[in-house]
Amino acid sequence: MALPKIPRNEELPDTTPASGGWRRARLTPSLAEVYRSVPVSGTSTWRKALAFAGPGYLIAVGYMDPGNWATDLAGGSAFGYRLLCVILMSNLMAVLLQGLSSKLGIVTGRDLAQACRDHYSRPVVLFQWVICETAIAACDLAEVIGSAIALNLLFHIPITVGVVLTALDVLVVLFLQTKGFRWLEALVIVLIATIGICFLFEVVISKPSLAGVLGGFIPSAQIIRDPKMLYIAMGILGATVMPHNLYLHSSIVQTRRYEETAAGKREAVKFAFLDSTIALTFALFINAAILIVAAASFHNSGHSDVAEIQTAYTLLTPLLGVGGASAVFALALLASGQNSTLTGTLAGQIVMEGFLQIRLRPWVRRLITRGVAIVPAVVVAILYGESGTAKLLVMSQVVLSVQLSFAVFPLVRFTSDKLKMGEFVNPAWLRALSYFVAFFIAILNVWLIAQLLTGV
Repeated sequence: MALPKIPRNEELPDTTPASGGWRRARLTPSLAEVYRSVPVSGTSTWRKALAFAGPGYLIAVGYMDPGNWATDLAGGSAFGYRLLCVILMSNLMAVLLQGLSSKLGIVTGRDLAQACRDHYSRPVVLFQWVICETAIAACDLAEVIGSAIALNLLFHIPITVGVVLTALDVLVVLFLQTKGFRWLEALVIVLIATIGICFLFEVVISKPSLAGVLGGFIPSAQIIRDPKMLYIAMGILGATVMPHNLYLHSSIVQTRRYEETAAGKREAVKFAFLDSTIALTFALFINAAILIVAAASFHNSGHSDVAEIQTAYTLLTPLLGVGGASAVFALALLASGQNSTLTGTLAGQIVMEGFLQIRLRPWVRRLITRGVAIVPAVVVAILYGESGTAKLLVMSQVVLSVQLSFAVFPLVRFTSDKLKMGEFVNPAWLRALSYFVAFFIAILNVWLIAQLLTGV
């Protein structure tokens, strides 16, 4: 399918009004350079499932980035296994919301940013764009710090130098984009497998309490009552259900060349949900493994204040008595940080084009995003050292959580709109569940802000 030539570094033109629930006709497809570039061939369910597999793993990357490490380490060392239930609930919310996101993209042919631009007034759209860009910057900040810490631990490169070196990964991203979207997905899957193998090793040698792990998946009211526990829990929520991933998923599912009929879209929605659910299950395992290792290694040995990744690295081998435990931990961190850079680039491109209809060259967009993250990371590393970067990691994830509602409510509203979704509109039970999750997240955010302002 031939795609229209897209002007770069300039505003894309509006088109004529559209009928139905949309005010304007669809503009240039989201991520036009890879739009419908992956064929869906074969008649067997297995072959079609493989054809749709990929986007979910790009989404899952955001659920196991270095920001998750900071919050999971802090939660496990301070409170043992008790916050495992938060990881599980966050993951279930992620499965639901990412499913809605992929459905929006497949059914309407618009990503979430494009849908917001069509539905809301320009001031609201500009506000949403600023909020989303802030979330991407916060996420990229976590990736910058995580990669820099991993380089420091493995190769003794100073944190400030490592932060600057992370800007070079733009070359890797650009190279992979020229090779095709499947290459990007393949690299992501390999890196996820690397992280998973590393943490399977860490869990086995840390010998966690099975009863403690199972008990940790049972929710406790203490999480709400304890401000410190709630703060870490909100950080875990922000690190798990990431706002920019909702924009990203609604776009990259459109890389599949499914039939644009009711039956074809229904099939695409089913396989996209299967893809993201399987991928997010891997993310659940890795996030839970990080917290379990922290609880078994640090909390149970009296080291309840391990919030810095560097401290965890230093203590792992002596506490566990297994050579290489710290090195495997750092290797997984490096794979996590490098993996997460891919989604930040794509998400930044999608929200800028979708909200503002301004298209920048990928390398320009990437350098802008990375520059916004590098500056505060370098300043904090110079002024406050390693402990400052660790606190910045946790804070970045709380920032993500506070911004989450501004993406969740529009997503639930659009997929529950009969005019916009037609026969694919959320049924009553799904609409009720989706709004419950949206309000639950919003209430938790208000509670967190109140706790921070009052200093309780």
